[in-house]
Amino acid sequence: MRPRSVPVVLGAVLALAACGQPAGSSGAPAPSGVGLPAADDALVLRVEQVGGFTVAGAELSRLPSVSVYADGRVLSPAPVAAIYPAPAWPAVQLTRVDDAELADLLQAALDAGVTDTADLGTGGLADATTTVVTVTTAEGTSRREVYALREAQGAPSLTAEQVAARQELAGLVDRLDEVVATSGELWSPTAVAALASTYTADPVVTAEPVAWPGPELPGEPVGAGFGCTVATGDLAAAVVAAAQRATSATPWVDGDATWSVAFRPLLPDEGGCADLTG
Repeated sequence: MRPRSVPVVLGAVLALAACGQPAGSSGAPAPSGVGLPAADDALVLRVEQVGGFTVAGAELSRLPSVSVYADGRVLSPAPVAAIYPAPAWPAVQLTRVDDAELADLLQAALDAGVTDTADLGTGGLADATTTVVTVTTAEGTSRREVYALREAQGAPSLTAEQVAARQELAGLVDRLDEVVATSGELWSPTAVAALASTYTADPVVTAEPVAWPGPELPGEPVGAGFGCTVATGDLAAAVVAAAQRATSATPWVDGDATWSVAFRPLLPDEGGCADLTG
């Protein structure tokens, strides 16, 4: 595969060499540009939330807020119906951006200080999530972490410089949220991780047990009381179909054991359970 690039500079986005070139097309690196990773499935830009006060195992199945790939695909969690129990399947929506917008998003990430390393403070808060922004170019990967990005705004313990830097990163997150806000296309994964724990009946609803259609549970240990196994190919399709008809309270029966299962579609840059443990 030929090297790919988007023409990004730190002051402006240069004009594309070939107007109307479709998203994901290859081309020679721009002389003043920042090269993209060569593979179409390579991650370019990601925003995710980690940590925070949550139920056991939830962080393992949490999807990134936004993932942008070198071919212009943008993946994000699809809207979820506000019902109880919640749907078992965490649908992912797909948006596509062209080369010009991809370059603009990458420029916005650089301008927002993702490659900076100055301390951004904590604001003195507890149990908030940490926003992690990752940018990858042909030259390498930068990862910027900020605790309580929005919750700590205005905290007296933050310096003016820290507040300004947080505002820049929050603006980047808002920009990416706008990109995915109008998407209506659902994305179909080729691999699905199943995160299994010993079944405990829901105290509010009674759910009918369902025969497990995927690889043997619980799989490899990934945390206290949780196992992980990955379904691919026909098994992935069977797992997705079953999960789409189930809820978070569904008991899954595999042989003589009954499990609670959380589902996590594996994104294009992810290869297995190890990618869910950080």
